Amino acid sequence: MGLPVHPLIALRRVRLLPRWVRRMDARAGRAINGHRHLPELDRALARLSHLADRSRLWLAIAFVLYAIGGRPRRGAVRGVASLIVGSMLANLVGKRIFGGDRPLLKDVPVPRRLKRMPTSASFPSGHSASAAAFVTGVALESGRSGAVLAPLGATVAYSRLHTGAHWLSDVVGGVALGSAVAIVGRMLVPARPRTEPEHSAPVIALPALADGAGALILVNPSSGIDPLRPEPVGFLSEALPHAEIHQMAPGDDIPVIVRDALGSAYPPRVIGVWGGDGSVAAAADAARRAGLPLLIFPGGTFNHFARTAGAATIEDALEALRTGAGRRVDVAELALDDDPPVTVLNAASVGVYPDFVAEREGMERALGKPVAAVVAAVRVLARAETIDVSVDGRQARVWSVAVAAGENSSASMVPLQRRRLDDAVLDVRVLHARGRLSRLRGLVALGFGVRASAMLDRVPGRAELATIEAFTAERVRIEARSAAEESVGFAHDGEVTMSAHGADGSPAVAVVTIVPGGLDVYGLTESAS
Repeated sequence: MGLPVHPLIALRRVRLLPRWVRRMDARAGRAINGHRHLPELDRALARLSHLADRSRLWLAIAFVLYAIGGRPRRGAVRGVASLIVGSMLANLVGKRIFGGDRPLLKDVPVPRRLKRMPTSASFPSGHSASAAAFVTGVALESGRSGAVLAPLGATVAYSRLHTGAHWLSDVVGGVALGSAVAIVGRMLVPARPRTEPEHSAPVIALPALADGAGALILVNPSSGIDPLRPEPVGFLSEALPHAEIHQMAPGDDIPVIVRDALGSAYPPRVIGVWGGDGSVAAAADAARRAGLPLLIFPGGTFNHFARTAGAATIEDALEALRTGAGRRVDVAELALDDDPPVTVLNAASVGVYPDFVAEREGMERALGKPVAAVVAAVRVLARAETIDVSVDGRQARVWSVAVAAGENSSASMVPLQRRRLDDAVLDVRVLHARGRLSRLRGLVALGFGVRASAMLDRVPGRAELATIEAFTAERVRIEARSAAEESVGFAHDGEVTMSAHGADGSPAVAVVTIVPGGLDVYGLTESAS
């Protein structure tokens, strides 16, 4: 028998839903319940349906999206807001207006049934409304995140049919309601326009290479995960037929490749790179030492510096090379211990962030960079330990210290998106470990950024213990000591360098210095783009 409901609720469904809808529901129910029994599928769908109870699944995903930042973060906020409104309309309004009895349990195979069948009215499906509202809300801010979540949302909605919790019309009605809520919300509260970096660095004329003659382009084929991005070697060979293209293999060293090319009969006039932030930083260092301009093809996952420099797309980079459009931009230099300084385009850091980078790189080939980043963050934050540092002579116990080239607009602990290309300052952020609940405060700050940290710091009596300290400087000296007997790791532009010091009180010393106008880089100006 079906679960009992108030007779007036059951009567509303009969009166308000057309007969053809009820016939469609019955046919869909018979088709699904009569399908061959697959125990593993039945259990998986029942578990998924249970995970979506009270929107727990979507709130957990929203947490991850918010931690990622950028468009996914805005998607998480809009998705949760849409979910709340959609769930309220479905459960507090829709069910009272339409109501209706749920499918008869005797028609649903026993292995498919939920452990506890819902007793509320049937139409519309609250699970389906919440899933559609959240996924649509995320997609309206971050199309890629929405595309990844869409199959999961559809599966949650189908699970309500498979487990016998709802009729087909309940699910369709819930999906329509949730999607409509998100779309109307977008109309009432439009998406915040994407703010572009201020490309204020001096515009300069660089060699215009229409066919690529004189360009050495280094290609890292393992960078990035975008399936729509063309195969780099074939694309570049066709777009720049006279360029020298070097596809990097494991063990290749960019400085050695560039040095050999400079000693050849036809030395390059331009150093190009197709890859992520780590490859770009290594090529930038080689280009600076050779006194040559840098051409960046955004072939990585995030491409922070390429976007800032005016090469947001592959087409932008090609157009800049062909027209000779460029800028002279600031960079930073990181000198670790007694080693020669290396070029930093985005940020250098010490503490939990280098551990996060090392953990992520060990998994990203198998899982892909975004998924590996989420898993790595969870693992690293669970076992994070503080370090003792001296920042320009001031002693502190911290979770991490990050230093970026140029003042940043990023709200995260590790700044990655410059506001300007020529402000001639470093953006320094110190994630302190002090006061009560220091681990909780540190994890909130690292995962959710400056704004969330500031809210936690407003707890009465704790305002003097700001978790994230931020300031600007032209040069900063960091001395770090490891609590364990091991070396200290510094990260710069996604790469990790281990210091030979840091254990047993021996400090690892890193000096970061801003270098105004330190690099010539191809990139479109606002008028050109």
